[in-house]
Amino acid sequence: MNSDNVSIRVDNISKCYRIGLKGKIHDSIGGALLDVVKSPLTNYKKYRSLYNFKDADSDGNGNGNEDIIWALKEVSLEIKKGQVLGIIGRNGAGKSTLLKILSRITEPSSGSAEIRGRVSSILEVGTGFHPELTGRDNIYLNGAILGMKKREIDKSFDKIVDFSGIEKFIDTPVKWYSSGMKVRLAFAVAAHLQPEILIIDEVLAVGDAEFQNKCLDKMNTITENEGRTVLFVSHNMGAIIQLCPYSIMLHNGKITANGSSKEVVDKYLSTIFQPVNNLDLRNVPVRSGDGRLRFVSAQLKLENGEYTSTPIAGHPIDIVLDFESQQRLHKVKFIMTIFNQMGIAVTSFNVDSIGRYFNLPDGTGRIICRIPKLPLPLGQYKISVAASDDIGELDWVPTACIFNVHTSNFYNTPFSPSMRYSTALVEHQWELSKVSQMVK
Repeated sequence: MNSDNVSIRVDNISKCYRIGLKGKIHDSIGGALLDVVKSPLTNYKKYRSLYNFKDADSDGNGNGNEDIIWALKEVSLEIKKGQVLGIIGRNGAGKSTLLKILSRITEPSSGSAEIRGRVSSILEVGTGFHPELTGRDNIYLNGAILGMKKREIDKSFDKIVDFSGIEKFIDTPVKWYSSGMKVRLAFAVAAHLQPEILIIDEVLAVGDAEFQNKCLDKMNTITENEGRTVLFVSHNMGAIIQLCPYSIMLHNGKITANGSSKEVVDKYLSTIFQPVNNLDLRNVPVRSGDGRLRFVSAQLKLENGEYTSTPIAGHPIDIVLDFESQQRLHKVKFIMTIFNQMGIAVTSFNVDSIGRYFNLPDGTGRIICRIPKLPLPLGQYKISVAASDDIGELDWVPTACIFNVHTSNFYNTPFSPSMRYSTALVEHQWELSKVSQMVK
């Protein structure tokens, strides 16, 4: 590739972190006192170990020190000027780490990245803003960081404020902004201050649906008319296909697929819907939580008491979760989320909706979520389940159950819109209230 046409070149970048530095538990007062005397040296060694990775395994496959994880491993890619690249992958795949390196927020452990042009990035809510400064001051601060002169920022100021929709609060310190207001201002600044490279992580999910559509329309304009290089991370596969001609997929810190977005998304979705034994979730490969509670099965139950993997849209269905609790738990919160085959969250069921949490004894238990009328178009779906309490996350299983909706009786007619045009079915009525004849 002609080097003059390259906007970003990543050469064998790796990034590792050290985790799990645990404190020692003493079994006697004498041991505790001795540790106090030794603690300055011990703490210094722990501090040094955070930045010393000589004990890291060379292949990054986890065969070395268990305290070290590789967020990225030997990633190489070239991005042309004006190219729009989608980056997809599961949580923890390394997407955000790659963007932080390209935004110069963190340094790689090895390898290098060459970036040609001014970079503006939206990585986390509030990133790039000084909390004590007003929205107005932060706009000029961000412009100055990009190397822009005041008169250049002045030309874009009104457009930024208008796009963000927070003109009433533009002279309020950013520390008082909600997360949605911060995202609105951050995107408006990044999109209108004319950086050559725009890097956007999944922060747009914080904004409301109207603003998300507004951002996607603006990104269409940026990519089609302004010729800027864009790196876009999203779990919205529809947005990836719509905005990005090309994409890469990251898995365990490595690029496992690249090419047209449609092909890469199809491969990613095939990994999301890998078969799972929903009758025994004890050994699922992907889950998180502290283990005080574990989901052991997830099933769909019909009105007649039978279990199914092919429910009918418009009919009642129960989502039945069996779990094992290792101890008595208080104020437990359950959440279930249904994702369609595009990886889009269709709906979520949260006990917050009934304003009630659950106290659980130790042992086995069952929680049931009853859906009186399944509102899903035809297609394949998966259910993600989670439980937490005031201490933290108990268990999270991203794929607890996979099912197919082949039949629909939602509207009491044979009609059912495809998933392409609808993510959920909504009851509605049509009424013709007035007919007037056109005068020729």
